[in-house]
Amino acid sequence: MTNLKGKIAIVTGASRSKGIGAAICRSLANAGADVFFTHWSPFDEVSGNGSDKDFPNNLCEELKDVGVNAAHMEVDLSRSESPGLIMDRVEETLGTPSILVNNATFESPANFRTLNREILDKHYKVNNSGTLMLSMEFAKRYEKAFPEGKDGRIINMVSKGPDPNNLAYIATKGMIIAITEPLSVGLAPIGITVNSVDPGPTDSGWIND
Repeated sequence: MTNLKGKIAIVTGASRSKGIGAAICRSLANAGADVFFTHWSPFDEVSGNGSDKDFPNNLCEELKDVGVNAAHMEVDLSRSESPGLIMDRVEETLGTPSILVNNATFESPANFRTLNREILDKHYKVNNSGTLMLSMEFAKRYEKAFPEGKDGRIINMVSKGPDPNNLAYIATKGMIIAITEPLSVGLAPIGITVNSVDPGPTDSGWIND
């Protein structure tokens, strides 16, 4: 990763030490960026991955030990007010960010027999509505803070594949893949690039022997 000293980054969904979100935070900090991360322990408590309530504070101190500024907040991305609250807190604690990594996700297995509207809506509220509205709020504030328009980044963590037991998850992640290209065209004039990354199967604490 290139030198990011002086940059401020948001990473959503950094709740667990083995999680992709935590790994992204560490990589950004090691590259010199100040890092603001979000987490939502109630999801981890019921998702089978467990929840370490001390981890966010420990991760924050770990990032500071690298020599960067760091802050965090617990937030439910499914709530309509969350994008504004996140951006307000970042600006209060670190400043206006130029990097957003949309890593937070909701996932609950569902196949054609079990998928219903309630399950689909839970996925949509986090994976689509929450992610996109945070991206919109990020872009609007970036445009005001950086009128010269350069070096802005939005990175979406996505997924795809033929898993018949993860229909809602893959469908909602597919929407993020679909919107990446038109959003990148829309935000290019103000200096923000938009990309999606599919990390593939990753042991973030859920893979057994």
